[in-house]
Amino acid sequence: MVLHGREAELGELDGLLRRAASGRSGVLVLAGPAGIGKTALLEHALTAASTLRVARVAGIETEQELGFAGLHGLLLPFLGERGRLPAPQRDALETAFGMLTAAAPPDLFLVGLATLSLLADAAAERALLLVCDDAQWLDRESLRVLAFVARRLDADGIVLLFGVREDQVLDTVLRDLPTIPLAGLAATDAAALFDAALPAAIDRVVAERLLTRTDGNPLAILELARGLGEGLPADFGFGEPLPLDRRLEARFRRVVERLDEFTQDVLLVLAADASGDYGLVRRVVEALRPDSAAALEQAADHARRADLIVTTLGAARFRHPLIRSAVYNGAAATRRRRVHAALAEAVDPIGDADRRAWHRAAALDGPDAEVAAELETVAIRARERGGHLAQAAFLRRAAELTPVGAQRNARLLAAAGAALVAGAPHLAEQLLDLLTPDVGVPLLDAYARRLRGFLHVMLGRAGAVPLLFEAAQSFRATDARTARDTLLEAFDAVIVVAHIGAGMSARRIAASALDTPPAPGAPSIADLLLDAHAELVGRDHVSAVPAMRRGLDAMLAAGAEEGDAARWFLLGVLLAIELWDIEALGICARRYGATARRHGALRMLQAAIHGEATHELLCGRFTAAAARFAEFKDVAAAIGADLRFADSSDALLHGWRGDEERTLTAVAVQAGPEAERPGGLQVQLARTALVVLHLGRCRYPEAQRTAAIVFDEDPPHFGSVVLPDLIEAAVRNGDTATAERALHRLAERAEAAGTPWALGLLARARALLADDDTAEELYREALTRLTSTSVTPELARTRLLYGEWLRRRRRRRDARVELQGAHELFEQMGAAAFAERARTELAGTGEKARPRLPENSYDLTPRELQVAHLAGAGVTNQEIAAELFLSVATVEYHLRKIFRKLGVTSRRELGQRLR
Repeated sequence: MVLHGREAELGELDGLLRRAASGRSGVLVLAGPAGIGKTALLEHALTAASTLRVARVAGIETEQELGFAGLHGLLLPFLGERGRLPAPQRDALETAFGMLTAAAPPDLFLVGLATLSLLADAAAERALLLVCDDAQWLDRESLRVLAFVARRLDADGIVLLFGVREDQVLDTVLRDLPTIPLAGLAATDAAALFDAALPAAIDRVVAERLLTRTDGNPLAILELARGLGEGLPADFGFGEPLPLDRRLEARFRRVVERLDEFTQDVLLVLAADASGDYGLVRRVVEALRPDSAAALEQAADHARRADLIVTTLGAARFRHPLIRSAVYNGAAATRRRRVHAALAEAVDPIGDADRRAWHRAAALDGPDAEVAAELETVAIRARERGGHLAQAAFLRRAAELTPVGAQRNARLLAAAGAALVAGAPHLAEQLLDLLTPDVGVPLLDAYARRLRGFLHVMLGRAGAVPLLFEAAQSFRATDARTARDTLLEAFDAVIVVAHIGAGMSARRIAASALDTPPAPGAPSIADLLLDAHAELVGRDHVSAVPAMRRGLDAMLAAGAEEGDAARWFLLGVLLAIELWDIEALGICARRYGATARRHGALRMLQAAIHGEATHELLCGRFTAAAARFAEFKDVAAAIGADLRFADSSDALLHGWRGDEERTLTAVAVQAGPEAERPGGLQVQLARTALVVLHLGRCRYPEAQRTAAIVFDEDPPHFGSVVLPDLIEAAVRNGDTATAERALHRLAERAEAAGTPWALGLLARARALLADDDTAEELYREALTRLTSTSVTPELARTRLLYGEWLRRRRRRRDARVELQGAHELFEQMGAAAFAERARTELAGTGEKARPRLPENSYDLTPRELQVAHLAGAGVTNQEIAAELFLSVATVEYHLRKIFRKLGVTSRRELGQRLR
């Protein structure tokens, strides 16, 4: 088949297939309106892939609600090899496909990792071509898994192609994948296609006039030519002021209407059930019209000759999705309901209960308690498989079959909650908008506000905190546990959203929390964390330390599998930072990171990776921190998080490295429109990054101005961290009064925390303000305390400040020891600006420091840096693949490039080079 005007697209597809044959992977999204040629290009790829193993799936509009249906169809040829998967991956995949009943639904991204592993294993034997047509109609779970896989293909010998409607691609998880937008054919190509399709030549002027109405759409051109050949009116609707797909659908509807009534019924059965199972069609048709078996083959032949369907190996499908729409939408509602009722009777009630319930619901035109209850049951099964969007769809349909009132609202709330779990806040909002107000159950209203608060957090909107706060107040009288959990969610929202809301403050949340006693029984981790944050915000830092310690200790004592501990991981990490407890921070981050990786729980993993990256950064392991931040951004992309804020996550790392351009770029999001700015934690991280950058470059006035903003606001979480920096900057600027105020606050908090990190920083700050008789003793105390910790950057800064103090007292020999030590530490870490500051001070003593190469001068990509760091630490390729959600082949490919770039031949050499 000749594809006119698609030479560039064909070349791109052929190139992907050639590279796959040599072991490289490729992904491509073909986007365009209906009829533009997406399917034709995909068919070309399938035909051209003669040496590749192929698998295909097509999204069906009526099957969007069946969770994992598309993925199951695509993976069906490979499922026989699932026994080779690691047990957690195999169990997740089998649970998603309803082959295994598990205690908890599988995480979507563990299903993704299982899919990647299964496909990579298959491709190791023979390169693969995977085709997903009409991807906009795949169920969302399948589409998210396939997008996850697409982002991780590299050296696996797999080509993954998508065809998707252009008006829907931006609303899908495919939006950041390599995409070719398909436009209409150029005039010459359109004319060539038209001429080739015409049964007989027509006047050129008439042809050109008709072609202008097709917008170069190949399907429209072909249907125009076919219509002329059938003797239809010259424009058969192409002159109507309707979108092109509507005009094409109308054209197909006219073709269908010319067929006999029995053939139309057969087509309607095919349109109402997307399985294409010819045996099912036969059973339904016989139920609708007894003794019609002989006529069925004749009807199928009529539909084939009308070029409406294609039949292969006992299955039938429509030639184009618009034909399905024309058949289904053109039928009377009573006929559609009759067909759905027959399908419900014909479908296996055990093996295909979801489809049966859906058809039963579609057969109704009013409320039905029995079918609504059945839909609730299949919604539970969908949730158990991890199909949360399917769960939401079933519950929504159950609500539609429920009379207005409390039960209908309860089902809509459950559907909205499932949509939020699935990461679909816009769908959740649509469901919440369907709620009937004032049904007489205040608790349902409270749950609605709580869910709206959640979706506002997910969408970064203002108003999340007041909604959560109001919901908590409604729960207080009847459900103390839920009330306190909701207040903790409000604290969590304060951390991540920009706008707390008019009349709302963190202190007001804290006051309510302090006034809401725990539920009877032993306090939960959530209770202890709420008490800690309420004390911190609502009273004062010093008196909150015991509560903070109890909350942090509970996090450390809990198993990483415990739901509360995993859910509130971020709040626990922030307590560790507030208490200057570097060991607790490391334990929490590593433990919950390992758990999240084991379960493929990417939302939990995202928070854990940020904790790991922060720990590595505070310990001065900047290469490892950079690898973790790269992984954080990768996971953020995989779960569809706002990448603007993910891209600013490593601002503090760039500040420590003295990289001004990257630091300013990372914090630039703070200068955007107020409604688009991130919340408190992001703001404080950005400000801290600027302070560190300015201190490294000896820009003390700028450092003090930024640190003073944080000091005045004194936000929980990072309000204390900036105090030593403000003291240093103020002392250098001669502003003793500001330095002393900051020291007073630091002394109270550090002494209450009592950790070596806190007391070391306090001793250093006191030394900066002390007279000569006591300063040296304080510097030595600071060094002793910080040496016992892993916070190497603060140890190096202390040696730098002590060395500077010694040089100014003309004790050059002693100064050289400290300055040389500081310089070496900064160089080893890659803290370029601080290293230059130490080198300058060292030169003042008459000593020269030899400059070293920057820490990462090897031009490693972020992905290569991740792989290199893990391989250098002795992690196996299989373990690296599992940790980074890659295939083993891709890890091996990256390692070959890393070894070549760094000129090393072993993991041991690699580890030494990266230290």
